[in-house]
Amino acid sequence: MGKCIIIGVTGGIAAYKACDVVSALRKKDYEVHVIMTKNATEFVSPLTFETLSTNRVSVDTFDRNFEYNVKHISLSAKADLFAILPCSANVLAKVANGIADDMLTTTFLACDCPKLICPAMNTRMLNNPITQDNIKKCKDYGMKILESAEGFLACGDVGKGRLASVQTIVDAIEMLVNCKKSNNKKILISTGATKEYLDPIRYITNPSSGKTGRQWAKVAYNLGYDVTLVTGENNFEDLPFIKTIKVTSALDMFECIKANSFDADIIVMSAAVADFTSDKAVNKIKKNGQELVLNLKPTQDILKYLGQNKRPGQILVGYCMETIDLLENAKQKLINKNCDFIIANTISNDNKGFNMDENEVYIISKDNMEKLPKMSKENIARIVLEKCEREIKCC
Repeated sequence: MGKCIIIGVTGGIAAYKACDVVSALRKKDYEVHVIMTKNATEFVSPLTFETLSTNRVSVDTFDRNFEYNVKHISLSAKADLFAILPCSANVLAKVANGIADDMLTTTFLACDCPKLICPAMNTRMLNNPITQDNIKKCKDYGMKILESAEGFLACGDVGKGRLASVQTIVDAIEMLVNCKKSNNKKILISTGATKEYLDPIRYITNPSSGKTGRQWAKVAYNLGYDVTLVTGENNFEDLPFIKTIKVTSALDMFECIKANSFDADIIVMSAAVADFTSDKAVNKIKKNGQELVLNLKPTQDILKYLGQNKRPGQILVGYCMETIDLLENAKQKLINKNCDFIIANTISNDNKGFNMDENEVYIISKDNMEKLPKMSKENIARIVLEKCEREIKCC
């Protein structure tokens, strides 16, 4: 069983989403304990959470059916993270001001582990200066706040106040529970595909999903890095707690990377940047029965620019994807772009490359080449980042 996570559930229609969060965490082998307020039990049965977590749900501080210990103290002592989701305005006010009048708030106050609050409430309640002051208090006390999403609310209003998505909450929990203290180093990561518009509705791109860079960002955050993620357009929600900058074209990405590159200790160019672009037509290009000839020109070579302007001690990681002559091209790219590491893989196999959770790569440096077996992109990023850290120590 993995680390221990306490999920506090308060009274609100979004309580049903906590079921999916608990289920997702159990699938990842976390030990999950759920504490509910009495109001929360009006929305979801404790039996539901007991079935999903495989642990007894706590509601009443003075429940007589318990093992001989002080439950809120014994549970708080083993917790690696305490997350309240959804967190109502009422419970938010309590935890911000140290009020402990039920099992949830009592255990929360007794915990000294990392704490995550996921507010969900009516827009006007959220925007009330008192609520905003309570959110600020929680932040000042070191708690992490996962901002509410915008959309249609159960009360019929439209605005900010929805509970963050299940995936965003799970990402936030995993990032916080595994996060080490800051190492005072910065990492700049690019990810996703760029789009080069031919006219207002057509563009050149590639199938990159952005998964590789996202895994890099998670791993780096967990190791204590200050992470900046520059991403092309994709279907993912922004990662919590990470500075994310969205771009469209290769030129956009170049300008953004250039502006953020100098003070980065490590730069990882995992984005699939277009090699060619075209002058964008003002109006839609019409089909007139004739062949269309595109005049393409090279885009700015971002990796080459970074290699030419690399400051002493800075580590540069590039990616190389080929259909033929993988190792020869990767080794040449390492030299030509002045990289410290090239991560190389081929797209000749349907099980490797774009839009996959796993990959099979070579890690190439100036004096070494290592082939990794097929593994998750998260583990690949962790292995390469550890090599980068050793390289920094040697500089």
